[in-house]
Amino acid sequence: MQNFRNYYEILGVPRDASSDEIKKMYRRLARQYHPDLNPGDKVAEEKFKDIGEAYEVLSDPNKRSQYDQFSRFWQQKGFKGKTPRVKTWNARNGTRSDIDPSQFPDFNSFVETLLGHQQKQAEAANATGTSYGRTQERIQQTPDRPSQTDFTPGRTKTARTVGSTTPPRDIEARLTLPLEKAYLGGHERIRLEDGRSLEVDMPAGMITGQRLRLRGQGISGGDLYLKIQVAPHPFFKLEGADISCQVPVTPSEAVLGGAVEVPTLDGLVQMTVPPGLTHGKRLRLANKGYPTGKGERGDQLVEIQIAIPKNLTAEEQELYEKLRQIESFKPRKNLPV
Repeated sequence: MQNFRNYYEILGVPRDASSDEIKKMYRRLARQYHPDLNPGDKVAEEKFKDIGEAYEVLSDPNKRSQYDQFSRFWQQKGFKGKTPRVKTWNARNGTRSDIDPSQFPDFNSFVETLLGHQQKQAEAANATGTSYGRTQERIQQTPDRPSQTDFTPGRTKTARTVGSTTPPRDIEARLTLPLEKAYLGGHERIRLEDGRSLEVDMPAGMITGQRLRLRGQGISGGDLYLKIQVAPHPFFKLEGADISCQVPVTPSEAVLGGAVEVPTLDGLVQMTVPPGLTHGKRLRLANKGYPTGKGERGDQLVEIQIAIPKNLTAEEQELYEKLRQIESFKPRKNLPV
């Protein structure tokens, strides 16, 4: 933190903004400056980091309170003025200690040290079984012992249960995948809107609307649900378990038939087309569609598109002229007029 960071200004919210307003603005900005949506944009990448740092402080009531308290004194070099001592909780012995702001050269060193100190205290609290910022303990309730929040002389505590400051909560995130990745599945590293990067083992044959559950990746040990969105493909189109596509053929291939290469999700395959194909005719490639989830697959539906050449060589031009002279096919002979 090289300069004073006005976290409210970074998120574009007033100092009296509610938690919901802060969260809403953070999500909007995180989507706007997400690295995946701004590849190679270093400015957007730094903005994304600043947004995450600001949200980390302002979304935590304790950190926000401390930030609001000492940020008023940031212009005082060396903190030599009458700045307040900040109370911090010692998780090991249950006492409070003072941090003297005057020992720091500037506001930013003070901020970094204080936040780092709080984080260490929280980690120590978890290690010793004490909840940071919490002085009450709950005693295990037995038939002859009522539930208590304070120790009563003459009674023995048999067990203690420590409550979490933040209850576990499930969250949901959207994950858009290209069709090929959704079809194949496999190991994938993804980046979430909150900046986290996770490695996920995805099943094959995922579809839009499907949800993947990641245990313990939510808030405070809750679960994270990834809602799958399969991106539109420029060639393949999902129709339930079937996959449709349009394949162009030449006039001669349409008339004479023969082997035609057709792309599938498994690669190119040879498809034999019958002679006399008409434009828009649909042919079926069995078991080349999408997995159904029951060990089976749909079909691939190939719609024939007769493509007309625009640029002919001199030889091709001559052959088409001869064909026009000798062909017996009269497509306009029986028009109903």
